[in-house]
Amino acid sequence: MKNLYKTAVTTKGARDGRTTSDDGILNIKQSTPKSMGGEGGNYTNPEQLFGAAYSACFGAALEAAAKNHNADLGDYSVTAIVKLGLTEDEDLQLSVILDCYIPGVDVETGETLVNEAHEICPYSRATRDNIDVTLNLLLEED
Repeated sequence: MKNLYKTAVTTKGARDGRTTSDDGILNIKQSTPKSMGGEGGNYTNPEQLFGAAYSACFGAALEAAAKNHNADLGDYSVTAIVKLGLTEDEDLQLSVILDCYIPGVDVETGETLVNEAHEICPYSRATRDNIDVTLNLLLEED
């Protein structure tokens, strides 16, 4: 693999710790949500960070797919709904719903773009056959 970018991110203290990047740009406190037995609070958590990264990356993949099809996405957005749950064997498991709002296209074009983006996106490729990922196409209402 040809390296295009490399970073190192370190977390000390797990879910109730601090996460920093090697360049110092990322420097955040994390806290365990109350629903998971933590104190909650005004800090982020790994699921939010994963959702931020996946939605941003998927958006870039949508842009690449749109360019391949000479399509205009309009004022598009991608929302990642990340869930952390338990399997039947009581193992922790992630699932993601990607709501892709693309007001600039028709249904057929939108479906093509979302499906192609799912093939292009490194996060989609990394999670394929590992977690449930649901793709939703949301269009502008008439």
